[in-house]
Amino acid sequence: MGSMSDHVHPGYLQRKDDYLKRMRRIEGQVRGISRMVDDEKYCIDILTQVSAVTKALQAVALGLLDEHMAHCVLDAAQAGGPEAEAKLREASEAIARLVRS
Repeated sequence: MGSMSDHVHPGYLQRKDDYLKRMRRIEGQVRGISRMVDDEKYCIDILTQVSAVTKALQAVALGLLDEHMAHCVLDAAQAGGPEAEAKLREASEAIARLVRS
């Protein structure tokens, strides 16, 4: 899986701690779902928690995409040339992956 990660600093760098905190919370939720399955909890309760984790991951993904567009893609677009086209294509492919998931 290729990446155009030649940027010195990722666009989300200023919010890195927020993203890490959210990811730790999501990890805890996933462990909780595993415990629910192990404890044979009601299916609908487990599905409710899976839905909550899915929404939390989608929120992280959308935040990262927004940061990417506002920094990496904008910088490349302002510079122009093949780098701009590549960053736009990369962003478009990322959006397509999110829509399919």
